[in-house]
This record gives sequence, structure tokens and C-alpha cells, in this order.
Amino acid sequence: MAEFGAGSAAAKLELLAELAGRRLADADEVERFHECLCFLRAYPDDRRVFRRAGELLEGFAERADLERHRRELADSGIAGTDTVYPFYWPTARWLARRWPEDLSIHWPDVESAEELVESLHLLLPYTETPGLDELAYHLRDWLAELKGPDESDAVFLIRRFEALGMDPFAREKLYEDFDLPLRIEPGPDTPSRSRARWSKGPVVFQKGPLERARPDLRREIVRPPEAVREAPPREARRLIDLAREAMVTRSRDLDVFVNADPGDVRIVDLERGYQFAAIGVVPERRLMFESVYGLLTLKNGVPLGYALVSALFRSAGVAYNVFDTYRGAEAGFVFGRLLATVRALFGADAISIDPYQLGHGNPEGLESGAWWFYYKLGFRPHDPGVEKLVRRELARMKKDPGHRSSLATLEKLSAEYLFWFRGRERKDVLGRLDLPFAGLAVSRHLAGRFGADRERGIETCAREAARLLGLRSLARLSPGERLAWERWGPVVTALPGVARWSAADRRALAGVIRAKGGPRESDFVARFDAHPKLRRAILRLAKRGAG
Repeated sequence: MAEFGAGSAAAKLELLAELAGRRLADADEVERFHECLCFLRAYPDDRRVFRRAGELLEGFAERADLERHRRELADSGIAGTDTVYPFYWPTARWLARRWPEDLSIHWPDVESAEELVESLHLLLPYTETPGLDELAYHLRDWLAELKGPDESDAVFLIRRFEALGMDPFAREKLYEDFDLPLRIEPGPDTPSRSRARWSKGPVVFQKGPLERARPDLRREIVRPPEAVREAPPREARRLIDLAREAMVTRSRDLDVFVNADPGDVRIVDLERGYQFAAIGVVPERRLMFESVYGLLTLKNGVPLGYALVSALFRSAGVAYNVFDTYRGAEAGFVFGRLLATVRALFGADAISIDPYQLGHGNPEGLESGAWWFYYKLGFRPHDPGVEKLVRRELARMKKDPGHRSSLATLEKLSAEYLFWFRGRERKDVLGRLDLPFAGLAVSRHLAGRFGADRERGIETCAREAARLLGLRSLARLSPGERLAWERWGPVVTALPGVARWSAADRRALAGVIRAKGGPRESDFVARFDAHPKLRRAILRLAKRGAG
């Protein structure tokens, strides 16, 4: 299916015609055929192949062999099959709202039934306590008694968690501690990889071989995307849903996508039918310092994978993922385009890859050889121990070209960050910065002034920061800006030397903070990186916290 050129379209159409009517022997064959169709949808030779692959995917749930092997194909993401996973709270709530008739608890995997029974007192009115106190029912029996006639057990429980009058972060933690497995039964529009496609995506046909050459990152990062444009509101919501569905159908969850901000979605147009949907986070879920975006990779509108990007200090930490079906296609080319996008959105000229992405504590990453993928692209370790191990492995490869690093060796190699610099190497990049110690310094600052009365501390620091930075009133701020101001107030009052800054520098800091809660979080990165005094002060704050 990955061969392109003269006669390839006709040969593929002939194969599709044969396989469309054949009853496949087992679940593996059904899944392989499905994945071939997904690949052809993303990389079609011509319009006939594109259309036929799409037709077969749309009708895949009706195949007799799929129904025969449906149980074995659970969690495959194929239309017509079940998906079971203990989804994060925001995803569980989203599923309950979108597909209430198809969502249920998967009881064979439930391990927290007793704990949930004990917590029913929190979820129900006090008037129901006599039964809860005295009757020793199993959770499943309790939910059967408590839920409405048209509610599933999962939807009832999720709605009761929604009704809890408590801090949203606390509610989320409470729900996720139960690790509740949910089952999505297949419906006409439930999430599936078979139907996953952004209808507004371009359609570009594959006329020649796939681009499998290793990209020159120094050339690629300065070759800008064709366009970066705001997604209209309706398309922004559709792209967020597509990103969430791409995770759900692969039994995954990603904070950025589940907490996505419809007002902060951009479409990055690349060549050859590739696009990124760059998705920001709602203000209340943004990190204190770095800005985090999720990028859904699209080819002809088909989701191929995703990237997670955190940016600050003209640097970016990148986690790059390609879904299994599309690995080995044009992963290197897409990664080069990703770095160009990171530079276009955040101005980053230094890139870091964290240990988990390299394979540390991540068997999938180890087995894929992720560490050597990045090393061959020019990424290098900073840790002396890892550098020594790399030299040893390279010497072995030179002596024996067939040598491959063992999983144990890859685990050691991946224990530290890898870095890539467009210009000179520097220390003030994500992966080497001690930003957690800046947070610790703020905690000590609050502890010293307010002790346990943190609420008074936040309020006091917000007022003091407003006076210090020349902001007359917080009332004129948007809700997101006001939230950012409250969170940054203690940072401002803890920053060394800020009171001696010029009025212009203090006004600029006010603009940085407001951008953190503004409509587009990448604006915060631009303002922060353009403020050298603030960058130096944050570094000094981190050094103080580390000391």
C-alpha cells in the first residue's frame, strides 16, 4: 500500500475490490485491512483510491467479519467495536454529554467498587442516607436503584460528580482516584478511527515515493509554514472534537485536548496536504510559566498523530507522536515541519526532548528506537554519563555495523533530556531551567507572610502587584486575565528587584501577566521572551528557591 507510481492506483483498486467482498479469516486480518484503508485515505494515489477507501471505511462497521470478531477487536478504534478505558474526568464528562446512550461502566475491570459505595454519601442528598447507612449493596446494585430509567450507570455517576459543590480541581482528583473504566458501545456517530477525518482538509494525491529521507533541521526550522490562520469558531470546535476522538479511539487521554480552548485554535497549512491543528488551553488550566499547546497532525484531513509543545525562554519542549498506522511513512519530514511550526508560533530556536518521550519508563518509546531517531537528527545529551555511554555505543556500531543498542542500554540513554540548538548552545532552555524552584520560592514567600491563610495571601499579593505595576483596577480585566493576575500576584511580589524597574518595564510585566489569561496563550510567550529583565528575575527566583 505504500508503493506509489505508474500503475499503483489501478493495482490498489483491484485489491480493494477483491477484499471488499471477501470474508477475512481472523481479527488480525480485519484490522490490517482497516489500517490499509486508513493509510490510503491519508496517502491516496488519486481521487478514485481516495473515494473508494473512504467508502469502505464508512461502511466498515457493517462487515460480517467485523461482527464475527467484534469482541477480539475491542479497543481497536474501528467503527462497530467497543472502547474501554478509565478516561480522565473532562473526557468522561464530554462522553456523557455527547453519547449518553452509548456510555456505561465496564464492570469486569472495576476495582474501586467498595470505595465508591463509601463515597455515595458525597454524591447524594442527605435524605437518602438511611439506605446508604444500613444496606450492604454492591455498587452495581446501588446504581441500578439510584439512576433514572433512561440513564446509564456511568452517566448517572458522572452527573452526580458534576453536581458536587466543590473546587473543580478537587472534583477532578476525586473522580480520577477511582480509576473508573468506561465502555463506549458503537453507535452511528460514536468516536472511531474509521470515520475520523476533518472534512475541510485539503486532498493532495501521492504521485511519487514517500519522503523517508532524514530532514536537515537547520534548513527546515527556518522554512516557514505556508500559512498560520485562526480557525473559525465552528471549525475550531470540530478540530477539538477530532483531537479528542483521536485519543479516545486509541485508549489515551491528553490534558491539552480535554481542556482545549475553542478561542485558541489555529490551522497551520503545510505542503503536500499536511496540516497541524494547534490547540491551546482554557485560561484556568494553563501552567504558571510555560505555555502548552497540542498539535494534531493531519494529512488530507486524516489524523496521523499529535505533538505536545511547551514553550518559554525562546525554547520548546516537544513530544512527538505518530500513530502506529502511519509510522515509517514520512515521520522525519513531518518532524521537520513541526519544528518550523514551533518557531513560527513561539519564536523558539532551541528544542528539548524529555526522557519519557525518549523511552525512559516508556516501553513503547524504547522499542521504537526513539532515542536514536532524535540523535540522528542532531539532538545531543547534556549529561556527562549519557555522553560517555553514547560514545561507547557509537564505537560498537563502528566496529560492528549490525550492533543495536539493547533495551537496557536505551533505558540508560533515555534517562536525561536531549537538546537541539539552532544557534549557540545555552543553559536557559526548557529541560535545563529550574522553574520548579521558582515555584518553591513563591511558596516560601507566601508561607513567610501568610502561613496557612493562602487565600488572604493571594488577594493581598494581587492588590500589591497591581499597585506596583501601575494597574489601577482589576475590574476591567477579563475573567481569564483576572485569574492570571491572581496567580501571578505572589510571583510579582516575590521577584527580586522588581520595585526598582523602570515604569516601562513594570508596565510590560503587566502586559505579560494579562497575556497569560488572554485569548491566545502564545502571546504570553512572545511578551515574556521580549522582556529580558523578567527572564533574568525568574532565573534569580529559581536560584533562590534552589538554595
